[in-house]
Amino acid sequence: MISNPATSAVNLITSAQFKAADAAHTIATFPVAKDEVGSAEFTSGDLFSPILSLKEAEIETSAAVKILKADNEMKGALFNAIA
Repeated sequence: MISNPATSAVNLITSAQFKAADAAHTIATFPVAKDEVGSAEFTSGDLFSPILSLKEAEIETSAAVKILKADNEMKGALFNAIA
C-alpha cells in the first residue's frame, strides 16, 4: 500500500521528466547532414527507442496526475465526512 500518494506521484513525475529530457537530448543530437536528409550513420530505427521513452514519460506523468487527483478527492471526501 502506498503510504503517501502525493510523494509517489511527485517521484513519478520527476522520473518521467528525466526520462523525457534524456530522450529529447538523444533525438536532438542525432547526426544530420547539411541537406537535412540525414547521414549514413543514421537510420530511422535509431529513433524508435527515444520516441518510445518520450511516450513512456507521457504515460507516467498522466498516471501521476491521476494519483494526485484521486488523493485530492479522497482527502476532500474525508473532510466532508468529518464535517
